[in-house]
Amino acid sequence: MSEERIEKMITSRAVNKALSCKAAFELAGELGVSPGAMGAAADKLDIHLLECQLGLFGYKPEKKIVKPLDAVDPALESAIRSALVNDRLPCRVAWEIAELFHVEKMTVSAACETLGIKIRPCQLGAF
Repeated sequence: MSEERIEKMITSRAVNKALSCKAAFELAGELGVSPGAMGAAADKLDIHLLECQLGLFGYKPEKKIVKPLDAVDPALESAIRSALVNDRLPCRVAWEIAELFHVEKMTVSAACETLGIKIRPCQLGAF
């Protein structure tokens, strides 16, 4: 996939120089490129990424919308803790855990908030 084609598709989907996380992942799938390549191309075009599917960035006015849970299911906590890399949970792994437990992605990020665990790195390269 040519860089020019990727950039053209990003520009066509961007609204006010912004692209949602969901749209970036959809484009990556359609074009057969990695989310990281999509994020790098958006960055090159000065297209801002919004509305992280984990609730961690791109929302107004607070930037992030994820809130801690009252309690974290012990099995979910175990899965999160066993997947940590340098005391952080990679975004990709957070998505995998959400799928494994049949919960929303934001439930995993909320559990991480409760547990004091940072989610990094972002698959799109936003953080």
